[in-house]
Formats: sequence, C-alpha cells, structure tokens
Amino acid sequence: MTAKIIDGKLVAQNIRAKLKEETIKLKEKGITPGLAVVLVGNNPASEAYVKMKVKACGEVGIFSEKHHLEVDTKEQDLLNLIESLNQRKDIHGILVQLPLPEQIDTTKVILAIDPKKDIDGFHPTNIGNFHIGMPAFIPCTPYGVLKLIETTGIDIAGKDVTVVGASNLVGKPAAFLMLQEGATVTICHKLTRDLALHTRKADILIVAVGYPGLITADMVKEGACVIDVGTTKVEGKLKGDVEFEEVKEKAGWITPVPGGVGPMTITMLLYNTIEAVK
Repeated sequence: MTAKIIDGKLVAQNIRAKLKEETIKLKEKGITPGLAVVLVGNNPASEAYVKMKVKACGEVGIFSEKHHLEVDTKEQDLLNLIESLNQRKDIHGILVQLPLPEQIDTTKVILAIDPKKDIDGFHPTNIGNFHIGMPAFIPCTPYGVLKLIETTGIDIAGKDVTVVGASNLVGKPAAFLMLQEGATVTICHKLTRDLALHTRKADILIVAVGYPGLITADMVKEGACVIDVGTTKVEGKLKGDVEFEEVKEKAGWITPVPGGVGPMTITMLLYNTIEAVK
C-alpha cells in the first residue's frame, strides 16, 4: 500500500479561510484581533519565524505589532514591555519568540504573560487547565497535529497512539491531547529501551525528536497514521524524523517534511489569537 499524504498546506489554508471570515465578523462588531510579537536579538531562524507570523496575521486580518529588542536587552526591560502589553485592550495575544538570550530567564518571561493572552499555551495556568480538561490555550504545534489527524477521518477514540518525544512544547501536550480524545497513549523518550516495540503497535504514530530518519518502515504498523513533527536541516534541506520514502509504502496516512505539520503551527497561533478575543 502507498500512504495518503496529509497536506498540511491545504489544511492550513482551509482553516485560515475560516479564520478570515471570523475576523471580518469581529471587525463588524468593532473588534480587531491584535497580536504582539516580541523578538529579542538577531537569531536568523527566529527572525524568519516572526516574519512568517506577521505575514500570516495580515492574511487573515489580524492586527500585528512587532517589538524587536536588542540582543543585550535587560530582563527587566522585557518584563516591563510584557506588562504594558498585558494592560493594552487592543492586544489580545502576546508571543515572545524563543529562544531568548542567556541573560533573560525564559521561565520568568512566560510567567509574566497574562494567561488570557498566552496564545502559545506555555503559561502554567494554561498547562494546568489543559491537563484537567478546562478551557485553555493549547500549544500550537500539538493542536495542529490533532487537526491534521482529524482531516483523515480516523476516530482517535480507542486507538493505540505512540508519541516519540517527551518535550514540554510538543511531546507531552500531544500525548495529553490524544488522551483527551480517548486514545490509549504511550510516550517514548531517550531512555526508552526498545523504541520499535512501542512504535510498531501504534495505530497513530507521532514523532517529534529532531533526529533525522529515526523511524524506518520496519518500525511502523501496516496502515498506521504517521505524523512527523521533526525538522532538521541535512545538506541544506529539511528532513523529518521519519524515513518518508520507505515508510509511505507501509503507512496508511503520512505527513511530509516540509509541508506537513509546519504550516499548521502558525495557523493554530492565529486560531488561538482569535480565541483570545472571544
């Protein structure tokens, strides 16, 4: 069998079209969704991400405001900026682009953001609410993964899901999302002794470790839905954690890299911004 490709670009495009309609309705009520993006320093990757986020906001009608601070910015100055953004009624979401320079405590910065404007879903209040099933902002990449799986028509309830990777940004929240959808979830990490034992039983396999080509065809269940979150530059090209060409001949569904999960991350950021308005 050859897997059906889950087109993240197309799914993202469809969601953004609906978000644009929602933005128009909000503007008719006199409300313009507003997002503040804060970038500290001159990390080329971070600058590229911020540029894409600002562009995406414009496409769906969200007002965006970029604050680009010097690399030697003092921690307190950044915290003061966040507090001023917390107080502004025209700003509904605040995003501080990570990583931050070493003189700034990332945890302090995350804690400083008003949970109601924490569209990344990193604040402990949102994490706690999310884990006990209360309304909360869900981290954008895992949320995007869920939306991609939903487009396949697969009923997650009752399925065996294996998540490879236990990061706070992707692995853990992805596992909890699958659990909330009624799946039986296994989480694998760098200390897992027999990775293939767990991946081969998965009806849905989510891989997010940043290890190019980690998952090969012999590690995948026939007909499984394989979601590749990993992105690593290899010889100038993006490569995922899954050996795409061989795994696609065994899986039922698979995401490509690039063009799979990537487009969904920014899309769900836009989604969370509009949710913040509501």
